[in-house]
Amino acid sequence: MYEVELITIEERDAIISKYEKLTTWQRKANINGACIKFFTNNKLFKEMWEDNFWFMSDDVRPHARVFALEAGGELRVYYEPISKTVIILDCDYYGWVKSITLALTADLFEDYHSARRRFSVHGAALDFGGIGITIISPSGTGKTTLALGLLLFEEGSRLVSEDWYFVLPSRKYFVASASEKEIYVRGDIGDIWPQYRIMVKEGVSDPKGRAITDLTRALGEGRTIQQTTIRSAVLLKRDYHDEETVKGLTSPEALEFMKSNDFCNPHQLVRTEAKHRIRTEFFERYFASLDRIYIVNTILKPEETLNRVRGLLSDGGLLG
Repeated sequence: MYEVELITIEERDAIISKYEKLTTWQRKANINGACIKFFTNNKLFKEMWEDNFWFMSDDVRPHARVFALEAGGELRVYYEPISKTVIILDCDYYGWVKSITLALTADLFEDYHSARRRFSVHGAALDFGGIGITIISPSGTGKTTLALGLLLFEEGSRLVSEDWYFVLPSRKYFVASASEKEIYVRGDIGDIWPQYRIMVKEGVSDPKGRAITDLTRALGEGRTIQQTTIRSAVLLKRDYHDEETVKGLTSPEALEFMKSNDFCNPHQLVRTEAKHRIRTEFFERYFASLDRIYIVNTILKPEETLNRVRGLLSDGGLLG
């Protein structure tokens, strides 16, 4: 995992001055209304970024910048929070570039004080006939696997995001919006759900075996949606010392789960008391707005975990 080094404006200028001559390509992305400008000399990163995010016009002034440059050294990640500038040197993994970009956007939104202030969730969001369900978990506990499984076997299900989304609070329920145009999945997802093999095969893959790909390659048109109103949550954990696989939670219990697991997000550029308070207050409001919250222990095979969650759907536990 990378470490983020917070730097001053003067240090930012010195680093950019040293390395910006390496920049070959510049692109802008529209991430939930924020203009993020990308600078790179890595052709694969450039191509995956173009497939990953929605295009933003060059006429729009950027709100934040990401430099991902091959400089012939060791991995370094610098962040200057005033100008919202990230500098990533010698990273060989697009997944981190993508996640750092979304973390940058999240930090930008957290610092933007208005009635339209957005917050971020490192989780999946799905829509079932206008009812949104979120899946949130620490990394490696099966969030994407479960989300893609539900899309395969639940009629009428549509994907907002399988990894990270942004939330606009409303008076009662919260609206989740997609952060990415195409999804980024593990190459071995086809070993779990064979229907997705063609999706990975036809996508743009990186050396880690992950691919930026279009869900329509596997499921056809109409299986994605850009927004949904979140009504229920499924939190995931993987605890082999706990035999209970499904349990209902109160909103305070869900909040404690999030706080004890670093908000289920390893990609946070700034971890200060002020930021912790912002995130705590958001998730407290978010969980309080939901109709139902469950925690699912993913110690079973993916198919069995999927069936547990599908059972919650069919008996009205999530959609009732």
